[in-house]
Amino acid sequence: MKPLLAYLFLANGIIFGIASNSLAKISHGFTKFTPSFLCILFMCITMFSIAKAMSALPVGFAYSTYSGLTVTGVVLFAVLKFNQIPNIYGIVGIILIIIGVVMVNYLGKLN
Repeated sequence: MKPLLAYLFLANGIIFGIASNSLAKISHGFTKFTPSFLCILFMCITMFSIAKAMSALPVGFAYSTYSGLTVTGVVLFAVLKFNQIPNIYGIVGIILIIIGVVMVNYLGKLN
């Protein structure tokens, strides 16, 4: 697989990861059918996309990027949709996650 296609799969996994995690909240503990179904479907698409991305990208790069950006995206969704503003420790934590993703992606070396 070409690297550009792997990056597209990674971006797809991040987008569907944010959507599936956001739908988990909207499903009210899987008591609402439509958001529950979409959550499970989107999580399957997420895992497929991440697996395809990892076939051409280093695992550390792909998974750190996916997890860090997904967590950040879900926090942003919670702020916008549910007005759940993180406290100072939450904000510092998110900043550290983003710094960690940047460090792994740009400063991390593969052996």
